[in-house]
This record gives sequence, structure tokens and C-alpha cells, in this order.
Amino acid sequence: MTDDKDVLRDVWFGRIPTCFTLYQDEVTEREAEPYYLLLPRISYLTLVTDKVKKHFQKVMRQEEVSEIWFEYEGTPLKWHYPIGLLFDLHASNTALPWSITVHFKNFPEKDLLHCHSKDVIEAHFMACIKEADALKHKSQVINEMQKKDHKQLWMGLQNDKFEQFWAINRKLMEYPPEDSGFRYIPFRIYQATTERPFIQKLFRPIASGGELHTLGDLLKDVCPSAITPEASGARLQTTEPQHICAAEVSVKATRSTNFLSDAGSL
Repeated sequence: MTDDKDVLRDVWFGRIPTCFTLYQDEVTEREAEPYYLLLPRISYLTLVTDKVKKHFQKVMRQEEVSEIWFEYEGTPLKWHYPIGLLFDLHASNTALPWSITVHFKNFPEKDLLHCHSKDVIEAHFMACIKEADALKHKSQVINEMQKKDHKQLWMGLQNDKFEQFWAINRKLMEYPPEDSGFRYIPFRIYQATTERPFIQKLFRPIASGGELHTLGDLLKDVCPSAITPEASGARLQTTEPQHICAAEVSVKATRSTNFLSDAGSL
């Protein structure tokens, strides 16, 4: 993966054109104009929307401003899901720009986690990276890194710096030649359902007979309903939205198959 730099770069710079509008019941001193932004797929809403917050606060009374949160067609958007994952789960079949509603009141305590600072996002992101490395390398790689390496990884994501991020992240994507792969593949299959929002289990990259597992093998093992048996090869159904997510890779199983790089979605 670390050799596919052009692909990694294209994934990193994936953007979603988005229109932010203030919720109609928010109290304002004058009309709030929409705010347009190109959102990076691999980042988090609360990490890249400072300009959105400042834009709408200009027309609001300070006493009416509380913690900001976002909603799409009645569904609160989880800030700890990468933006690309949120879009593919909830809005991939809609016309662009993606229309997101901004709220400053009535925080949905049952649906969202609070995010009072970027330190909270950093802690979540690093927890995901550590969990993924525990599966891949028994945490050896992440534990051997210095604190400055962890900070560089985070700052690369926060500041949208591809080279800065991948200078560190490549270490997490490597393994000794004698190992022939990671211990386990860190992944989650996200589903657009509240009953079981994601599926996660241990899955080795190599079969007991020595053959390399494919994405189709993983799907047949953990989510067989996503595979149509009449296909000559593994084919994804086009019904229920699902996401295969690792710390570095995502796949959506809907009308098309998209390979993403949603860092920190584990």
C-alpha cells in the first residue's frame, strides 16, 4: 500500500462539496446565508468546520449559541465518524452539494457524543490507530514510536498535510517480509441501522492453506448477505448501504464500490 503513492494521494484529496444551512428555528439577528465548503473525506466534521461555526455565529446572539452539531435530513451526524463514511452512509445517492443543517441548541444527547475541543478528536483518532495496530502488529509499531511521531500523525490529518501524515503512517502499514502480512486485518462493516451500526471480528489476511484472502472472502465470512451467489466472482449487492472500514481503507457496498482512505474510522 505504501508504494501506491498516486492512489493514496488521490484518496487523501477526495472532497465532498457541501452546503451548510442554519436550522430554521435558531434565533438570529438577520438572515443567515448558507456556507459552502469542500469537505475532506478523511477528516472529521468538528475538525474542519471552524469557518462554518464563525460564519453563523455572526448573525446570532451569543446567549443563543451552545455546542454546535450537524444533521442531515433529520439524522444527527456523528462527529467521530470520518466525513466520507458519513456521506456514503447517509447521502451517497443524493445530488451535490451535500446539504447539512447546523444547530446550536437542543444537543441530541442520546445520539451524539460531546466534542468540546480538538483534543477530544485527537484522543479518539489515536485510540483508533492504536486499536488497529494492536490487530496488525500486536501494538509493536505504535509503541515504538515517539510522542512526536504520534503528534506528527495527528497534525498531518488536522492540517490536511499528506506528506506529513504518510511519513509516519507508512510505518503502520508495513510488516516484515517473513510475516507475509498483518496478524489480522482491522476493519468494520458499517451499516445504516441503529440496531447494529457496525460488524467487527478477527480476520486474517492469509488463509490456512497459504492463499491470500480477498475482500470478497472477508465479505463472505462476516457479511454474506452483501454477496450475490450467481456472480462468477465476489459481487456486492445493491440494497442495504454498508461500509467496510479499517483505519486506512473503506469500501461501500451500494450501487458502486468505492475504495476510500478514511483514517481513524475504526
